[in-house]
Amino acid sequence: MRTIATLGVTLIVTLGVTLPLAAHHSAAAFNTQQETKITGTVTAYRFANPHVYITLEVTRADGSKGLVDVEAGAASVLNGLGFTRTAIAVGEVVTITGNPGRREPEKLMLARELFKRDGTYYPLNISSRSVAAAGTEVAGSIAGTWFSPMRSFTGFLGSARNWSVTEKGKAAMAAAADPKLTTQKDCIPIGAPGVMFYPVANTITVQKDRVVMKVDWMESERTIFLDGRAHPPAGQTFLHGHSVGRWDGDTLVVETTNFREHAMGNSTTLPGSTQKKLVERFRLGDDRKSLVYSGVIEDPVYLAKPVEWTGQWEYRPAMQHSNEKCNVEIARKFLSDF
Repeated sequence: MRTIATLGVTLIVTLGVTLPLAAHHSAAAFNTQQETKITGTVTAYRFANPHVYITLEVTRADGSKGLVDVEAGAASVLNGLGFTRTAIAVGEVVTITGNPGRREPEKLMLARELFKRDGTYYPLNISSRSVAAAGTEVAGSIAGTWFSPMRSFTGFLGSARNWSVTEKGKAAMAAAADPKLTTQKDCIPIGAPGVMFYPVANTITVQKDRVVMKVDWMESERTIFLDGRAHPPAGQTFLHGHSVGRWDGDTLVVETTNFREHAMGNSTTLPGSTQKKLVERFRLGDDRKSLVYSGVIEDPVYLAKPVEWTGQWEYRPAMQHSNEKCNVEIARKFLSDF
């Protein structure tokens, strides 16, 4: 019997405490040990992926005026937490809490929370308190729009620290400590199953011959073919692999191969090889308000043992996608902060 490293997502949340800051890139350019608060007038606002940017005009202690560039989370992520495109507007006076930049603390800030004059609160960071709650609606199947909560997101990515990896995997993880090497600066998302755990809208459409999954993170879309076709030759590779599936009762069982070599194919710190194989199961939870997402990753190049996971998504039928494509210029903007 093969050995599987089993990791229940809901049991390892504490391992992912620092991961929210690394959803796109490291927070190394900011002093996360120091909290700052600024109040000012919004002079520029861009609702974009993978970062929302807000510019505030503030009054300094000496009475002079100055501008502060505020870096917030991704439009896709904040959208799921309740901060939408129309949450604020140029000309409004707001208060933002967060962490100052290391190089120019008076000009750059990593945002956490935003408060309007009337006290209205909005989250500005992936780890901030959400103002969007799960609904009471129940699903009839796995079809519909789902949301992976932070406990599942941080649980899966945090578990990667405990995976049994090969020597090549260890070397790759050590090199990945440089935040500037993230593939997401080029609008290339992490591979499955990691991308499936992002806390964003994930819409599943079930058709007769296929299931389509649209994840609101860097235009990620997966098609699972149900028509009995075989995987293509090994030389044909794809970012999210080639997926075929079948129904086991009400559970969708998916096998994915033909992955492209990817520097963040298995997690934010562990690459994925062309030998990677993924088996996933999607099942409606007993409460019909959740979806149970489980599976096994095999990758003999980087994983010494297969890894098994289980996580849950929340049913969010009214949740909209951000409809914002990843902007490469914005994705690379953080490089100038170092």
